[in-house]
Amino acid sequence: MPEGHTLHRLARRQQRLFGGRRVRVSSPQGRFADGAAAVDGMTFHAAEAWGKHLLHRYRDGRTERMVHIHLGLYGAFTELTAPLPEPVGQVRLRIESEETGTDLRGPTACELYHPTDLDALIARLGPDPLRRDADPERAWAAISRSSRPIGALLMDQKVIAGIGNVYRAEVLYRAGIDPMRPGNRLLRSEFDEMWHDLVALMKVGVRRGRIHVVRPEDDHGAPAYAANRPRTYVYRRAGEPCRICGTPVVLAELDARKLYWCPVCQT
Repeated sequence: MPEGHTLHRLARRQQRLFGGRRVRVSSPQGRFADGAAAVDGMTFHAAEAWGKHLLHRYRDGRTERMVHIHLGLYGAFTELTAPLPEPVGQVRLRIESEETGTDLRGPTACELYHPTDLDALIARLGPDPLRRDADPERAWAAISRSSRPIGALLMDQKVIAGIGNVYRAEVLYRAGIDPMRPGNRLLRSEFDEMWHDLVALMKVGVRRGRIHVVRPEDDHGAPAYAANRPRTYVYRRAGEPCRICGTPVVLAELDARKLYWCPVCQT
């Protein structure tokens, strides 16, 4: 599932492509036909991300409508050049301007949203490190009163929105924190360090379109876990030597997700 930086990058891209333009909106697959018809012909006003959620805003005079999208595991947008070809495959949503277009396939959610829906979404999400209005105090309050492992709390979208498995593993490594440590045993200074690190790392991800987490002085030695990927400290490096101390990276499961860490560097 895409992590939060991907959604913010996507929102910025779609704002550049469609912002301020009247667009044609359709659902070739048919599963979003009523929603597409409701915004068809309106001006694409804005695209924004909240954690792993994407929101499109459309306007026509004083009328505003919203479309909420969650890509899930399989959702993806494909950009096209006008004139757009006939849809291929199960296209849930097609947005088309005079110059360009995009097709959405396989999302977990693609639905019309009302203001009350948006309020409910925001209420159940923790602060998003990439949003200017993010309040880290909300995340600290949730973490500091919980006995759950910090590795689980960081993946809980109700605590912090937008973090996935890569950022979870890597920010804990960079902070030297054992992912199994209970949240209520985390120091405030440790939380502040992680939050600021998350903000910085995720902004890099937005700019580059890829997660970069290894500090320049450590960016050498064993290759990345997959071709054409930047190096990581621990993510998907189970059994391989830690880039700093040489201890084999540990793999475990936490809340049914793979968890990677160094038992020496993270205490």
